[in-house]
Amino acid sequence: MSKQMAQAKQAYLEHMEGSAAAFAPGRIEFLGNHLDYNGGVVLGAAIDAGIYALANPREDKVIRLFSESFEKAVVETSLNGFSKQEGEKSWANYCLGVLEVMQSKGLAPDSGFSLVLVSDLPVSAGLSSSAALELATALALAGLARKEISRKELVGICRKAENEFVGMPCGILDQASSAFGKKDHLVLIDCETESASSIPMPAESRLWVLDSGIKHDLVDSHYATRNQECQDALRLVREINPGLTCLAKADETMIAQANLPDKVRKRALHVVREQERVCAFQNGLAEQSSLRELGRLLTDSHRSSRELFENSCPELDALVESLVENEKVLGARLTGGGFGGAVLAWTTTDFQQEDADGIVSSYESRFGQVPRTHCFAPSKGATIEDWRKTQG
Repeated sequence: MSKQMAQAKQAYLEHMEGSAAAFAPGRIEFLGNHLDYNGGVVLGAAIDAGIYALANPREDKVIRLFSESFEKAVVETSLNGFSKQEGEKSWANYCLGVLEVMQSKGLAPDSGFSLVLVSDLPVSAGLSSSAALELATALALAGLARKEISRKELVGICRKAENEFVGMPCGILDQASSAFGKKDHLVLIDCETESASSIPMPAESRLWVLDSGIKHDLVDSHYATRNQECQDALRLVREINPGLTCLAKADETMIAQANLPDKVRKRALHVVREQERVCAFQNGLAEQSSLRELGRLLTDSHRSSRELFENSCPELDALVESLVENEKVLGARLTGGGFGGAVLAWTTTDFQQEDADGIVSSYESRFGQVPRTHCFAPSKGATIEDWRKTQG
């Protein structure tokens, strides 16, 4: 190393003294649409793209939040008196919500900080950039505070922040998939017990995501309405089955006996059948069922989302229809909250970019937009990053 390089490295290390860095991946909801807040068992995957956070300590009580994705919407406030942001600065609510929960648990830094966020994760594409933002923030702030938190506690902090500060009534799927991710594995999450394990993804398959270009903002969408409809279904089914702990554990006989309003009945049927599909997929993997047989469960999931849960849209339907016509596609479905966003295609390894380009061309001719395509690999979960190791 030259003298100049050594001096530059030393200056960098001195400048970054006390800093903390973290990475949290985005996630793919593989199977189990809207089961998480209904107490179901779901399948997700952390992906090899996400959000990097670098937290630098300050000597005052000022908080400065900067995201490369929203570089014109810098947020500066106080550690002792911050509030929910609106408009273009609302992205920071995920960070501020995490900070508020960590303060309540004695896990937050005592002094101010600057938080810099860099992402290679597509925004509003159903890959849960919000959960990645929350987890990266939580790990970086815990690093600043010299606190250790378990993965389960990390998930709980971030979910509470999103539920209560942001106002999004989500379950733990997004946060748990990002936290418990493992290379080449799917994450199996029991949302009632809030436990997670991993199962190998067949090596001869791939995960493709096609972003429809239709932006979804779930806080302002029908997400909360769907959540309430499911709670209504659970309440009414419980009148006949008081021991039922969650909607995902109901069955179709219970739903029929409860005589639910039509919309509420459809939501409940989706939840019950979706849970059956997740169990069938898990059992099918264990029994080494054919991938095509398993793939049909994903396509059936999309049809249920379209017809029963009604959280699809024409653009997502068109992508799924085009994908399943390709013999290299095992199954396809909307991924994430729906109402826009992206479609997941579970494919054989023969599916290549030229196949994706053909789907894009068909979509563009119909809707006048060009979907972005991504091939992701199941990857590691959220981690503290030691930036010192990157210095040569």
